[in-house]
Amino acid sequence: MGAMTHEPAPPHIANPLARWAPIPLRLIVGFGFMQHGLNKLVKGPENFTAILHALGVPAPHLMAWFSILTELLGGLAVLVGALVPIVSIPMAALLLVAIFTVHLRYGFSSIKLMAVTAAGAQFGPPGYECSLLYLACLAALVLGGSGPFAIDGLVKKKPA
Repeated sequence: MGAMTHEPAPPHIANPLARWAPIPLRLIVGFGFMQHGLNKLVKGPENFTAILHALGVPAPHLMAWFSILTELLGGLAVLVGALVPIVSIPMAALLLVAIFTVHLRYGFSSIKLMAVTAAGAQFGPPGYECSLLYLACLAALVLGGSGPFAIDGLVKKKPA
């Protein structure tokens, strides 16, 4: 008897749940970016401007607002799956700037347990791990699509 061969099922048939994978990525990346932008607004944009000035970022006031709006609006766009390939560009730029200006000197790990005291756990400065995870999620969404319930998908389905 000859050996029977068959081609593997296409990915969408082999794992019908795979199409849902972008949703948790959109939720955590979108919410995470929006939370960072909101924190900067609540603490006062002038405080973030001062941090950027101390880091030597040119036009710190303009860059502070660019960062805040990118985090808020870009985060919202990712959350709802709208224009993800476009908004990922400034979002990735912010992450890369954060890696090279702040986090790189602290190494890879984002969690550095220094001590546990009566007040709770004490952590050292975070490394670039978390920023890389955000970059990987953005890349996955750009390359693989935003998945179900994305605004981009709903717009494409409407007849012209």
